[in-house]
Amino acid sequence: MEPIRDLARRLAAGETTALALAQGCLERILDPAGEGARAFTMIDPDRSFAQARLTDEARARGEALPMLAGIPVSIKALFDIEGKVTHAGSRVLAQAAPARSDAAPVARLRAAGMVVMGHTNMTEFAYSGLGMNPHYGTPGNPADRSRIPGGSSSGAAVSVADGMAAAGLGTDTGGSCRIPAAFCGLTGFKPTARRVAATGTYPLSQTLDSIGPIAKTVDCCALIDAALTGDDAYSTEQPELSGLRFGVLENYVTDDMTPEVSAAYAAALKRLEAAGVTLVSLKLPDLDRLPTLNARGGIVAAEALAVHKALLASQRDAYDPRVSVRILRGETQEPGELQALLAERAAMIARANQATATCAAVLMPTVPITAPRIADLDADEALYGQTNLLCLRNPTVANLLDRCAISLPLPVDGLPIGLSLMGETLQDRHLLALARAVEAALVR
Repeated sequence: MEPIRDLARRLAAGETTALALAQGCLERILDPAGEGARAFTMIDPDRSFAQARLTDEARARGEALPMLAGIPVSIKALFDIEGKVTHAGSRVLAQAAPARSDAAPVARLRAAGMVVMGHTNMTEFAYSGLGMNPHYGTPGNPADRSRIPGGSSSGAAVSVADGMAAAGLGTDTGGSCRIPAAFCGLTGFKPTARRVAATGTYPLSQTLDSIGPIAKTVDCCALIDAALTGDDAYSTEQPELSGLRFGVLENYVTDDMTPEVSAAYAAALKRLEAAGVTLVSLKLPDLDRLPTLNARGGIVAAEALAVHKALLASQRDAYDPRVSVRILRGETQEPGELQALLAERAAMIARANQATATCAAVLMPTVPITAPRIADLDADEALYGQTNLLCLRNPTVANLLDRCAISLPLPVDGLPIGLSLMGETLQDRHLLALARAVEAALVR
């Protein structure tokens, strides 16, 4: 499917209709040879088509419509959709009462005219970066169906890569938009967490949860972000890269890179230098302490345990054991540990802000490896755990530091690889503008 702005132009010009776009998406979702049955856990064609028809009728009457009117979007299964069960990728909540109203982010997208195609699959309760789900299946990576799509917003990424939606609404607590974007050759944006209201969203970590899009391009993500935040301005700002200083993070995030990722990352840095960017070495020593600080699950395990304690007491056997074991690590924490971790996070944020003050953005590989095979991870629990931590390691930096970040696909011949740009807190629009310029430089 084309980028959102191109679809919007075609809709405005009468070259296609919202109903035709929605019907095309549904055909791909229902294709028995495709990944729709694993990428989506709920579809509601009657409502999707009704939304699309209303948009087409309004356009035919000559009404002024938002740019996103008629654009199909998928919704991660932890967002409330009115009248549907929000199961968050679990069997535990599969019989819960249907949602009484749309989650705030879903309502924002509907208000912008987007056509909701349904709920997408995800790692159970969003607690893994791999995208595997034993309850609803694991959607195959579009580059190689035997490989993981990345998570936790697995279905969101596959829905976009396979043309089942123009964008996917996801969440990102430690990389859950950016990891699947990197593995699936897409763009994933994590906003500064507080910018997007989370009402009606099933939480993982109230401190670190962020809500953002996965889409084809930076511009697509910027358009969705504007709708999610209520920003009326669809900016197309793209600054000159020449003369900008980008920090290249050289500790913590560059360990254990595979040769393919290392080569693609090095080539991307050379392209940016050729575009006039000044690359400066950057180290954030606090990051090297994270394995020790998170030894008992860190902030996420503590906050997830508070959400799941009662459910685990009554239905633990219904959980994916690879998820429940991570949540239950919160029980091993000492009294006051969460408060100490939050205080340490605040101090780390202050030190990082000082260290990056002269940098327009901070660069790192989104994930240090390419997507591994589903069968290998299913067969080896230790490998699953190690790989999950490795996938989450780099993107978690932005969540920890309360920053915005975006993953861009790198030009490669083999499996997709992502480049991450991390911006300053609440400087999201500036980061998106920079990312447009970097995106252009990478494909020249």
